[in-house]
Amino acid sequence: MLSGNVFAIFGAAPSVALALISLLYAIAGVGVYASLIYQINAHIRAASDTEMPVRVFGLPEAILAGVLMFFFLLTISSTAPDPALQFHPRNLLANLLLSAFVILVIVSLLQFRGFDVSALGGFFRISFFRTLGMGAILLFFAYPLVGFSEAINQRLFGGGSSKQNIVEFFSGSRTLQERILIIIFAVAIAPIVEEFVFRFFIYGVLKRYVGCLLGVILSSLLFAAAHAHLPSLVPLFVLGSCFAIAYEWSGSILVSMTMHSLFNSLTLIALAFPEIISQ
Repeated sequence: MLSGNVFAIFGAAPSVALALISLLYAIAGVGVYASLIYQINAHIRAASDTEMPVRVFGLPEAILAGVLMFFFLLTISSTAPDPALQFHPRNLLANLLLSAFVILVIVSLLQFRGFDVSALGGFFRISFFRTLGMGAILLFFAYPLVGFSEAINQRLFGGGSSKQNIVEFFSGSRTLQERILIIIFAVAIAPIVEEFVFRFFIYGVLKRYVGCLLGVILSSLLFAAAHAHLPSLVPLFVLGSCFAIAYEWSGSILVSMTMHSLFNSLTLIALAFPEIISQ
């Protein structure tokens, strides 16, 4: 009887330790992003005190951002996930062409208006290895926030599948070529396109007119809604908020692009090697 109690105690110990580590991890994640927000506010106050003239987005950019937001909202219902939806390379190709056109329009407008896109997005603000390190660290501390939001999302919207279309495509892909195409799209193309559109441009315009806080909230809501996948709404909103905070704090859109790419990469690795991840 005594030995049975001892085994029960030692069997419960790993679970208690894991719960404690998870709690500390979540606290650390909240602390890191709270610190980033504090530093952003301090930087904004310091910039306002110096009264240095900084050129910001204007009415033409606001009109284009409004058109893009209306387009995303208009297409959300029509692109809702269909359980019978099958993967086809044409779907990704059409998405790529549309994304390239949107980016081309944004860049053309900004250049016509005299903006330096590379300087505005901080493309050369941080070195490659520092960008990679910052993106990895900030994503590491974003994961507990996303995990907590996933639990809340399950309570709010029930136990529906949290897999997005691209995840379903990868799981159901039949050939190596299809998987390679999906990996390229998810790891290289989607992070660049989505961060440029949602964080660099739409968030940049919203920040100009409604401030950083509302800009983060509204752009992240639009980012989550544009995926047209209700079971992922809350986690995607939290993830998008982390991306926006990282971009605002670092001053480089490459940091949020790195975070986005690493997040998608880890998701695909978990799908490709479920037995390793579960262990």
